[in-house]
Amino acid sequence: MLSVTLISEPQISASFLKSTAAHLKADLKRTDNSSGLRQLQELLDSVLHPERGSEPEALEWCKWLLAGGDGFDEFCRTVRSYDNATLCGLVWTANFVAYRCRTCGISPCMSLCAECFNNGDHTGHDFNMFRSQAGGACDCGDGNVMRESGFCSRHRLKTGENVPSVPRDLLLMSEMVLPRFIITIIQYLRDGYTEPESAADRDLQKVLQQLDLHISFLEELTKMGGAMRTVLTKILTNQQTFKELSMGQEENVYAKRNYEKYLSALKSSGLLSVEEKGTGAGATDTPAGAGEDQDGLQGVGQRKRVKLSSSTKDPSIMDTLKHKCFLEELLFWTIKYEFPQKMVTFLLNMLPDQDYKITFTKTFVQHYAFIMKTLMKSHESDTMSNRIVHISVQLFSNEELARHVTEECQLLDIMVTVLIYMMESCLIKSELQDEESNHHVVVNCGEALLKNNTYWPLVSDFINILSHQSVAKRFLEDQSLLLPWMSFVSFFQGMNLNKRELNEHVEFESQTYYAAFAAELEACAQPMWGLLTHCKVKETQEYTKTVVQYCLDTLQMWFDAIGFVDEPALNQLTFHLPLHRYYAMFLSKGVKCQGLDLDSLLPDQEMLMKIMVHPLQIQDCLSEIHSNMWVRNGLQIKGQAMTYVQSHFCNSMIDPDIYLLQVCASRLDPDYFISSVFERFKVVDLLTMASQHQNAVLDSEQERPMLEGALTFLVILSSLRIHLGMSDDEILRAEMVSQLCMNDRTHSSLLDLIPENPNPKSGVVPGSCSFEEMLSAVADFKAPVFEPGGSMQQGMYTPKAEVWEKEFDPIMVILRTVYRRDVQSAMDRYSAFLKQSGIQTGNPWPPYKERTPLHPCYKGLVRLLHCKTLHIVIFTLLYKIWMDHQNMSEHVLCMVLYLIELGLDNPVQDDKVEEVSIEHCHDSWFPGTSLLSNLHHVINFVRVRVPETAPEVDGLFILPAYSPSVVSPQNLREAQVFSLVAERRRKFQEIINRSNHEASQAVRPKSSSSRWLPPGSPPQLVTEILEIGESMLSLLVKLHQKLSGKQNSLSLSWLAEVDPAHHAHGDGLTAIERILAKAATRSRHSKRCLQEICGKVCPPIPPKKNSPGDKKSMDKEERRQRARERQQKLLAEFASRQKSFMETAMDVESPETDAVMDMGSAEPLDSEVLYDCVICGQSGPSTEDRPTGLVVLLQASSVLGHRCRSDTPKRLPITDEEHIYPEDTCGATHDVRLSLMQRYFKDSSCLQSVSIGWDGGVYVQTCGHTLHIDCHKSYMESLRNDQVLQGFSVDKGEFTCPLCRQFANSVLPCRPGRGMETGAWHAPSNKSMSTLVKEVKDLQEQLGIFPVSVESNLSKEMESVIKDIKNTTQKKYMDYGKNPGSPDNDFLFMYSVARTNLELELVHRGGNLCSGGASAAAKRSCLNQLFHVLAMHMRLYSIDSAYNPWTRLTQSMHSRDHVYCDDERPEVPMLFRDVPSLLIIFILTMPQPLRKEHFTCVVKVLYSLQYTQALAALSVRFSREERLAWSKKNTPNSDKSWESLLCHMISELTKAKDVYDTNSEETLVLSSSVWSPQSIEFSLQQFCLPFLRLSCLLQHHLYGDSLPGCLVEEEFSLLAGCLGLAGSAQSSAACLEWNISALDLISQWCSEEIYFVSGFLESLQSLLGQDPQWAAPRLLHLPDNYTTLFQYYHRKSCTSCGKTPKDPALCLVCGAFVCLKGQCCKQQGVCECVLHSQHCGAATGIFLLINASVIIIIRGHRFCLWGSVYLDAHGEEDRDLRRGKPLYLCEERYRVLEQQWVSHTFDHINKRWGPHYNGL
Repeated sequence: MLSVTLISEPQISASFLKSTAAHLKADLKRTDNSSGLRQLQELLDSVLHPERGSEPEALEWCKWLLAGGDGFDEFCRTVRSYDNATLCGLVWTANFVAYRCRTCGISPCMSLCAECFNNGDHTGHDFNMFRSQAGGACDCGDGNVMRESGFCSRHRLKTGENVPSVPRDLLLMSEMVLPRFIITIIQYLRDGYTEPESAADRDLQKVLQQLDLHISFLEELTKMGGAMRTVLTKILTNQQTFKELSMGQEENVYAKRNYEKYLSALKSSGLLSVEEKGTGAGATDTPAGAGEDQDGLQGVGQRKRVKLSSSTKDPSIMDTLKHKCFLEELLFWTIKYEFPQKMVTFLLNMLPDQDYKITFTKTFVQHYAFIMKTLMKSHESDTMSNRIVHISVQLFSNEELARHVTEECQLLDIMVTVLIYMMESCLIKSELQDEESNHHVVVNCGEALLKNNTYWPLVSDFINILSHQSVAKRFLEDQSLLLPWMSFVSFFQGMNLNKRELNEHVEFESQTYYAAFAAELEACAQPMWGLLTHCKVKETQEYTKTVVQYCLDTLQMWFDAIGFVDEPALNQLTFHLPLHRYYAMFLSKGVKCQGLDLDSLLPDQEMLMKIMVHPLQIQDCLSEIHSNMWVRNGLQIKGQAMTYVQSHFCNSMIDPDIYLLQVCASRLDPDYFISSVFERFKVVDLLTMASQHQNAVLDSEQERPMLEGALTFLVILSSLRIHLGMSDDEILRAEMVSQLCMNDRTHSSLLDLIPENPNPKSGVVPGSCSFEEMLSAVADFKAPVFEPGGSMQQGMYTPKAEVWEKEFDPIMVILRTVYRRDVQSAMDRYSAFLKQSGIQTGNPWPPYKERTPLHPCYKGLVRLLHCKTLHIVIFTLLYKIWMDHQNMSEHVLCMVLYLIELGLDNPVQDDKVEEVSIEHCHDSWFPGTSLLSNLHHVINFVRVRVPETAPEVDGLFILPAYSPSVVSPQNLREAQVFSLVAERRRKFQEIINRSNHEASQAVRPKSSSSRWLPPGSPPQLVTEILEIGESMLSLLVKLHQKLSGKQNSLSLSWLAEVDPAHHAHGDGLTAIERILAKAATRSRHSKRCLQEICGKVCPPIPPKKNSPGDKKSMDKEERRQRARERQQKLLAEFASRQKSFMETAMDVESPETDAVMDMGSAEPLDSEVLYDCVICGQSGPSTEDRPTGLVVLLQASSVLGHRCRSDTPKRLPITDEEHIYPEDTCGATHDVRLSLMQRYFKDSSCLQSVSIGWDGGVYVQTCGHTLHIDCHKSYMESLRNDQVLQGFSVDKGEFTCPLCRQFANSVLPCRPGRGMETGAWHAPSNKSMSTLVKEVKDLQEQLGIFPVSVESNLSKEMESVIKDIKNTTQKKYMDYGKNPGSPDNDFLFMYSVARTNLELELVHRGGNLCSGGASAAAKRSCLNQLFHVLAMHMRLYSIDSAYNPWTRLTQSMHSRDHVYCDDERPEVPMLFRDVPSLLIIFILTMPQPLRKEHFTCVVKVLYSLQYTQALAALSVRFSREERLAWSKKNTPNSDKSWESLLCHMISELTKAKDVYDTNSEETLVLSSSVWSPQSIEFSLQQFCLPFLRLSCLLQHHLYGDSLPGCLVEEEFSLLAGCLGLAGSAQSSAACLEWNISALDLISQWCSEEIYFVSGFLESLQSLLGQDPQWAAPRLLHLPDNYTTLFQYYHRKSCTSCGKTPKDPALCLVCGAFVCLKGQCCKQQGVCECVLHSQHCGAATGIFLLINASVIIIIRGHRFCLWGSVYLDAHGEEDRDLRRGKPLYLCEERYRVLEQQWVSHTFDHINKRWGPHYNGL
């Protein structure tokens, strides 16, 4: 067979291919098929010859061969019919829209394609739609990942299982041909690969492009279903085939060459490169390790990197890879080429095949280390990460598979090893504690690996496999895994160390802390939460014990490594202590869930003291940061402090830290712990009884915040119960309440703010059903409110009243606030609630909240509250506050009282009677440790160290040294400064060396003398003795007096009826009373003491004011207070001024007070109207020289053109069958009418017979403010020079009204003269109709001799406004004539502007005048001024009297014959003319001001015409029979009965044959109903109403006539009355007044028309029967559920470019589908949305962005985001569909949008506008 020679032919016919394939297949089917095989091999050798490049021809051959002689498509269909797959397995790439249902998912990574989701039943489930980040695959049908109940109908029925087995010969050819096809691909990949060092990376792309078709073909094969996938799996996993084909045959040089390339590429695949093993040094590629080391040293000033020895690792990963089958090598090249998308998709498409899945997973694990190594080197690590996770998430989410590879392929070992390997590349020496002797290493957060999150895929896989119980248990049992894991975690211990800047501000603020927090959260905390989920029951106790032991060992190693002894280094801070947090969380879990005994897990006291140091350091530094002590480190340190407590981090950071400190506090000596806290917070010096002291470390303004911080920390420590006994539900409730108390929250922000307890990535909120239940228990839902013009509200949750009353917990709020202002916000809301519910009106203090009982293991924590050190501190502080020492504050008192109350509520358990031994002098303060008994212990004298200058030295309190009888040792006390520190030292020593008692004695004097005295401090310290004579109780009583300002605020009678329960809410007084009440009820002794104290009630010793410092601070307070009061007063005054201004000036929506609008104001007749200029403030008339103008906004509008006949809005199509037809809109109908007329009639006449401006008409609106035009010019000049303009363009004449800031772009001059044509102009006339008709005719003749004034400023301004008006709309909306730019055109445009504004005002009034005069629209209208300007302009045109329609309306003109020259077309017949247009033309062209009698006359004449048109239109709608009946009726011949007129009309029109017969079928449809006299009368009235409404509105504006309101039924008669048409409601004909015989006129008008019937029958009816009524403009009707709209449009292809747009958008006015920002549909640099807005809305567009669910408005050159009309079940928007919850149409919002569109108020209501530069 000579196929080989034929190949070189350029084009081979399909028939030849077909026959060859059929022939071969027949050969191969025989039992002896060797010749067939040989021929096939030869053919393939030449077809798939690698060096020929990948030609499409080769693919053609393959397709024919596979099909074995049938057509390829036919073959595909046959193979598909044998598809036995039960899984969906659809693979998608990034940006695909998929679904996730948490109710159905077993694995948190489960996802479904839209089709499977919609075909399954997920009603009521917790699901969301999401846009895939990394790509994914559909899990439908996979029972390992999701519950079967969620499968779609197709996969639930397992249709694949009963498919017949595949006939052998169907896939015979495929088994032969495909191996050769695959090796060809592999050879290409080998040949094209070059190491990145030697070639530019672009080349890889080139190789991949050449292979594109081949890989797409493979992908096509996988989609043929199960049968074909089985064949492919066999080929890909067959080791024999691989052996035969991989090496290449002997003689094939090409194959040889690329095989060698492959081997060299393999060399670098182990984790350890060739050199590092010390083998051949001449290998091709630079070893990874060495190369990276060099890079590292080039970094300027970079710290020396540390490399760990790699000896401990599993050798199998370290070595070079070996491949045994095609699949392995394909994956290898996929990795080398950095995961090309097509390859990834092909590999994933095969996954539904079970055998393939297992083999592929093993292969993937085998290459795992290599993948990560490649990733670290990659330049495109982001894309690559996504593709890796795209694969791994499919493999590792399946528990069976994960367990299988963990057992067989050591997956866990590989992962941990690779993680360590990865982090080793960026280790540096830690500088914590002691820089010189520190030999701990930490990761360097500045490295790209951490900064770019390159480790993310690896960690994400690790978390994924740890979520499977079987895998996690294996991890926890295996010591060889836990040990390296702990050392991995210790890499992060102490990273990102901050050193406090003491001198100047840091030059460069590094932002590495983001990387550090992300790394701890993702690499340490999340695996920890993953492991913790499996330690929930007693059976898993051993795991917890093991982990805890490892944590302690690793911590000990860490302390040794950083050289830590007992004191932390000063001014150092790291927020990262993952080892501490692992230890804390496993402890907590063990005690809470596994019933372990805490003591069995704790180390010795010395270790506890060490463990406590660093978490305490963080708490202290938080306080320092908020006290501005770290301000020189820049803003980033504040950022770290905020991140540490932020909702995503707090449960992995601050919570474990505080828990750990609580554990330490419950086990260590309380005196030691308390003194450590105060020493660490640097406030020891402050705790002295003396009024002055020296603080070595703090500035005086830092002392108060630090003291507040220390006390608040103690309160949190002793009252927080998150890990000490609260159940999960209680925790959730507390978290929710604290968030809601800070601010009302939306549902989604609450979900985000509440720390998800374990496993944050899973997306499953802990017991998410209980989240909803809990929310409804603690909060009320506030539905979103809508005010047009208001901001768009979201649905919010707000705390219930009983939550404020009983559950508001300020301590939890303080713990959870990221911003300090939130604490204040919570307190403000709390006091507002108390005021509102009348519980308390003053300034409340944070309420005290009872705590849940402690878990028995943590009882020791209570001892903190019952230790002498704390009592001494409390006593001192109470004394200092009472004595008004400096740096005390209300917050300090509040926290002190909180501590006392906590102590009273948590009495110490073992209340032995304490022996009062005077062992040390420090015991002289209090006899025992119980707070209750110490409360009433009186302290008489205290010895203090004070500076010589202090007031105490003056001998006021000094005790005579010679009276030893008084000074018994118990009553004396050294200065506490020493005691606190010394005490702590003593305890520390005691613990360290218990036996050695001397040591403790030896250490005390040293510490007291040397350490705590700043050397050489100016004033010397002297020891003085103060006389105190108070107990804590007496101080409390005195503070109560001081706070209340009364001498005896607590009487004895008060004590008699104390009840602590009364005092839940209130201020400091209430708090003190509550404490005293508790003390009195719990101890008889205290009660007695209280009675004594209250009995004595001596006035308190006035604090001695001899220290200037004290005086100063008091004055300062007073001054501040006064300043505050002044400020309040000013603000109040300002607010009232503002309010009155708002009432007068900005009242857009209520009747105007401005003179401009006072149409019918009762002014004296001759006075001129005065205008106020809002710029210069002067008031005066508008004159020719200095005209005044109205601030107006001109905008082109197509709102009128979009009206339809029917009231129901058009529906937006959501299937391919539905369509929107634009032909029936007002604009389209008018365009058709005009072009019809222009076909038959004279152009100039046509242009006066219709109005334009339905589309692109100019609408003029004003805010009602006026200004001098010259003032306006200088205002514009100043805006031009002002650089900070936003939102509008001054060059286009845009500005904001100087008074009310409303957007405007022009000024409309007000005409000089009187306000209203009153008096003579209004006088009722008794002239006869004919006289008036004559007068009107004369007035029109006068037009030519109109007094055109000289060029004055006024006329200039009027011209410029006309120019503005013309520039507002586009050219195409102005030129309708045959010769553009002709005066006729201009004339038409001008009177149409008036028409547009009248029509729009009608629309704004609801389409009729029933509502009467007052209307919001009227306020914005400036028709009076506009009319005047237009009239001035229209003077330029005179109407040729020969053509003047007036004569044809009022005289019978039989004399004129209908003989025209051939070239000249006839005028438009009267019956075709638009009557309102005629009215406006007449009014505008007659001399202004017009007398009202003339106006009425014009209206009467035109009414007759309108009425006649109504009759004609009606007659066209009759059926033939009805017409006949009517024309035969004998009706009385009257001008005022419609019957007679109708008969006459019909008979006149019937004269011309065919007028009525053109399309009788159609008219029959129209008139299926029979016409009764009532219905005829009704339809005549309806036909004339639009004209009457416009005339009435015009009259209202010109003459100030009021518009009375009425019922809809009475509208006709009322309007007729207003216009002076004498008539009654029953008959519309009664309003007619004819100047000459009605029948003559009608005949004349009919004859004009009949004359042309012969010419255009089909047009005649449409011109005659046009209905002037239109429904109100509406936006499209949208579907209720957003999903239906989204699913149809987000995949729809664009009509103009045929692609699926990246950002599709929908026009809500006409339903057009457009590409937002699409380069594809750009025309002349203008993108499609902007183009469409110009075409559809004359530069106003309303678009719904499909992918974001929001609406954007385009107005001219600006655009703004309007918001969304689709909200979720909680009343929230979901911009960009980030949450993907189901969204529903919010009718109110949509109505608001529609109303803003119709009323043209987008510019005024939406504030955030920006230029779009034609790019949307």
